[in-house]
Amino acid sequence: MRFILLLILTLATLPALEGRKLPPLDTVSKVDLNRYLGRWYQFAYIPTSFQPKEAQLSTAEYSLHPKGHIVVKNTSYRDFEGRQLMQEAKAKAWITDKTTNAKLKVQFFWPFKGNYWIILLDSEDYQWAVVSEPSRKYLWILSRSPYMSRELYNSLLAQIGERQIDTGKIVMTGRFK
Repeated sequence: MRFILLLILTLATLPALEGRKLPPLDTVSKVDLNRYLGRWYQFAYIPTSFQPKEAQLSTAEYSLHPKGHIVVKNTSYRDFEGRQLMQEAKAKAWITDKTTNAKLKVQFFWPFKGNYWIILLDSEDYQWAVVSEPSRKYLWILSRSPYMSRELYNSLLAQIGERQIDTGKIVMTGRFK
């Protein structure tokens, strides 16, 4: 997927934040990798130049490779039902913080790598997650379903705002239950 390749390139070469001093971005305290693996739907995100704005549905599938890294497969569809494939990209990821498993690097092509930090997570059921990176320029709200309750979404937006991420830039791609 073009947008994923550009994501990695952009994340790898991000300039320092212009004049803003933000506190470090915290991640969740623990991620059970086996429970995190599987299919996630993009429910909302901060639009980027590398992700197609016309995509109605985007998914990410994570699986464990026998050599220990994580296999990533991102797919975008023109329709919300997932029938009209737009783009597909494969990558590998690996954990960079073995204490929490919440900080990863993702590489769609060598030598560029991007940060993938899990900053919020449904630690009970693993039904939703929020992923960002240290500069807070990129953000994805992920769900095990393309649907989410309005109450949960609003709660996540409030928590994201507390982390000094501009919630006004977030675009919803999922649907409310």
